[in-house]
Amino acid sequence: MSVAKKILIVDDEEDITILTEKFLQLENYDTLTCSNGYDALSIIEEKHEDIALVLLDIMLPGMNGYEILTEIKSKYPKILVVLFTVKNFFEDIQRGKELGADGYLVKAISGNEIITYIKDILKKKINN
Repeated sequence: MSVAKKILIVDDEEDITILTEKFLQLENYDTLTCSNGYDALSIIEEKHEDIALVLLDIMLPGMNGYEILTEIKSKYPKILVVLFTVKNFFEDIQRGKELGADGYLVKAISGNEIITYIKDILKKKINN
C-alpha cells in the first residue's frame, strides 16, 4: 500500500490558493485545490486514499470549514486536517481542536513557515 501524499487546499481566496499551492509544489508536494466545501468533499470521496492532508479555510461559501472538518473526520479519520484561516481567536482554535482538527495555521505566515509546518505534521503521521 502506498503512502498518501496529496495535499488538498480548500480556500475561496484565489490568491491564497495559488501562493500556497506554489510553495507546496516547490517542495514536490502534489496538490489539489477547490474553493468550497461541496467540491472538497467530492474530491475527498473520490481520492481519499491519495490525500494525506487538507489545508482548510474556515470561512467558505456554502459549508463552513467546521462543517467540512466534521464530515472529513467522520468518514476519513486518517486524513490530516489543518485549519488554515485568518481567524486567530482562542475560541476558533479551541472549536477546531474539539472537532478533530490536527492543526491550525493562521494565514499571516510565510511560505517557509507553511512548508515547515506541513513537513512536521506529515512526519508525525508517518511515524505514528
